[in-house]
Amino acid sequence: MTIRLGLLVLVLTWAPVVHADDWPAFRGPTGQGHSLEHGLPLEWSESHNLAWKTAVEGDGWSSPVVASGRVWLTAAVTDDTTRSTSLRVLAFDVASGEPVVNTEVFSIGDTAAPNPKNSLASPTPVVSGDRVYVHFGAYGTAGLTTMGELVWSTRFSYDAQHGNGGSPILYEDFLILSCDGYDTAFVVALDIETGEVRWQAPRPNPISQAYSTPLLITVGDRDVLITIGAFRTSALDPDTGNELWRVGYPDGFSNVPAPVFSRDHGLVFITTGFQQPALLAVRVDGSGDVTPTHVAWRLGRGAPHTPSPLVVGDELYVVGDTGIVTCLDVATGKRRWRDRLWGNYSASPVYADGRIYFQSEEGLTTVIEPGTAFREVVKNELDGRTLASLAVSDGSLFIRSDTHLYRIAESGE
Repeated sequence: MTIRLGLLVLVLTWAPVVHADDWPAFRGPTGQGHSLEHGLPLEWSESHNLAWKTAVEGDGWSSPVVASGRVWLTAAVTDDTTRSTSLRVLAFDVASGEPVVNTEVFSIGDTAAPNPKNSLASPTPVVSGDRVYVHFGAYGTAGLTTMGELVWSTRFSYDAQHGNGGSPILYEDFLILSCDGYDTAFVVALDIETGEVRWQAPRPNPISQAYSTPLLITVGDRDVLITIGAFRTSALDPDTGNELWRVGYPDGFSNVPAPVFSRDHGLVFITTGFQQPALLAVRVDGSGDVTPTHVAWRLGRGAPHTPSPLVVGDELYVVGDTGIVTCLDVATGKRRWRDRLWGNYSASPVYADGRIYFQSEEGLTTVIEPGTAFREVVKNELDGRTLASLAVSDGSLFIRSDTHLYRIAESGE
């Protein structure tokens, strides 16, 4: 492991330092796909309610994050002559879309992602104060200033088979990563000032690859880290990495969706893997192995492979990779409705301005009203492929395609 030191920063709360309208991490300020923004555009296209559209160099499926007037992405820029790839962090001005940061973080010898739905730059950055943190899986993790200056970098060796996936999260002065390879698997907390390991929690055997992003929740007066891995999900003490409880699913691996939490119902929702995915509703007040005692209900048919679930009030929404969207009662798992959306789905749904946004891989966003019946509001289409999840900030939607970054905002027309 190599570390480079530079300027230092201290974050004093477990959530990123944000403004009211920031979207500083994967799935937003809560990690659960919710925004408090109002006045968002309902309809858009390549010619309507388009504030700006900016070309993005290279490849990458990291989702946009927005903080302090900048939109952040990562990208992999390949040089076919040298057979190398520059892993870069990019920032764009929110108002104009003009590029303001373009910094190489790592240079690697690989030039193609090992899975057609992945990229060499898929984990989403985290921004807090004047720091941005980026993760490229086993290729490396780094902290930079928001001017693009490298503060520290580090690497962990593990083989995730299908490339890099899960995004980092912040807790107090820790940057927390899930490193799930089929050769070794662990969760690690890094010091945000130096990149040094503060704690490391190995996954127990058996292990295999997983690609999920952890979630921080509060249970009573205790902060709890929910981290999905192959064959089991663990709830950890985020200060120490010690396990509080675990739930097992012996056939589940290659897990992608992030967990979500309903505080009102005391349930966390976990997807179990790729080949035969299920969704488990698990009560969060247990200890030890809670598999036989704390699984409130489970969903088999319709559980997602890739998009994360979404909780809105008393309903849970899941969209499968082929576009089947299911609405379930949070407390019981009873199906409220099921319908089909057009297209294929990788992006996680977002709740904002009283509506739910489902974005397909083909550039189509279907907007629905939440509730116990399916009520479609509108469909909006952009050019290009869209596997990254959208961001919400400053009265706008920020959408990344395979070639461009969009800011969608009311034009007043």
